[in-house]
Amino acid sequence: MDPIANFRFGVFFFAGGLIPNPLDIRFQSVGGLNAEIGTVTHREGGELLYSHRLPDAITYQNLVLKRGVTVGSPLTIEFNAAMTLFKFAPSNVLVTALSEDKVPLAGWMFIRAYPVRWLTSELSADSSSVMIETMELAYARMQVVRV
Repeated sequence: MDPIANFRFGVFFFAGGLIPNPLDIRFQSVGGLNAEIGTVTHREGGELLYSHRLPDAITYQNLVLKRGVTVGSPLTIEFNAAMTLFKFAPSNVLVTALSEDKVPLAGWMFIRAYPVRWLTSELSADSSSVMIETMELAYARMQVVRV
């Protein structure tokens, strides 16, 4: 089997956890697809030579999405509500890696994701590049899905 290419992917937001948002699926890049289990060191009683590293808690980085700035996006409305009104509507987000035929090969489901950071690229009269917005979401947990 060949490794999965990293340039064919889709991002799907599920309003109310069930209905996919068909407008906000295209992004330039996706980051933060990782989880880490922390450890605690426990020293064995009476023995100074031995210690045990035990699993503690799972931590996640924020899901980081980058795309060109768009108008009329439900996701932009959700981020605006979070950043200006402090109102949140957590939703599930599915990131999928796609085959050449656009068939999902792998996925990452982010449960109860909500906005925590919104950044727009610098405006510059010296450049003709596309304005990029970076959207970061925190979430309760991540579930890896392999097809």
